[in-house]
Amino acid sequence: MRPAILASLVFFALSSAAQAADLSVSVLDAGGRPVPNAVVTLKAAGAQAAPIRFTWPYSVSQRNVQFDPFVLIVPVGSDVTFPNRDAVRHHVYSFSPVKKFELKLYGKEEARSVRFDKAGVVPLGCNIHDQMIAYIYVVGTPYAARTGTDGVATLRGLPAGAGQMTVWHPLMKTAGNQMVKPVSVAAAGARASVSVDLRPSPANHPH
Repeated sequence: MRPAILASLVFFALSSAAQAADLSVSVLDAGGRPVPNAVVTLKAAGAQAAPIRFTWPYSVSQRNVQFDPFVLIVPVGSDVTFPNRDAVRHHVYSFSPVKKFELKLYGKEEARSVRFDKAGVVPLGCNIHDQMIAYIYVVGTPYAARTGTDGVATLRGLPAGAGQMTVWHPLMKTAGNQMVKPVSVAAAGARASVSVDLRPSPANHPH
């Protein structure tokens, strides 16, 4: 009886893995150039609720008088650390209604942390250095990715079927700096291309 149970479990695991698909999304500007640091998320019909974990560190460093990374995706409920790698002190803050906070002056190799308990976009600034700008994108879905320098974001392990894709960038000329599009993901995976219209980058905007 025990071997039969084991065989059933293995079959179920293989079947579940076979149903997972990847969605590769290319984000381009109006001139056809790749757009880095866009956030692509997907709400998938029939997706099972599970704890959301991403592989990258939940951390925004202060390095060379800039925030690194420029855009960080984290799940709701995450604690994000803010280590100072500079020789100067920083004063990190956000006035966002998603998460308003203030980390008063702290120096090199010191760190602070903040819990982000609501989904949405949290712009970051430094009271001492106006050129320091970054964004934390807090999500309630495991299907989220940021575009690289090639303008491509890949969402992995999606359930096949219909879904609603959101593309966000801080300079996008749309309400909420985002667009929403329906997508259909085949069991073998899918590719999509999205063209976005961006505002000119301000002088103190690093991207």
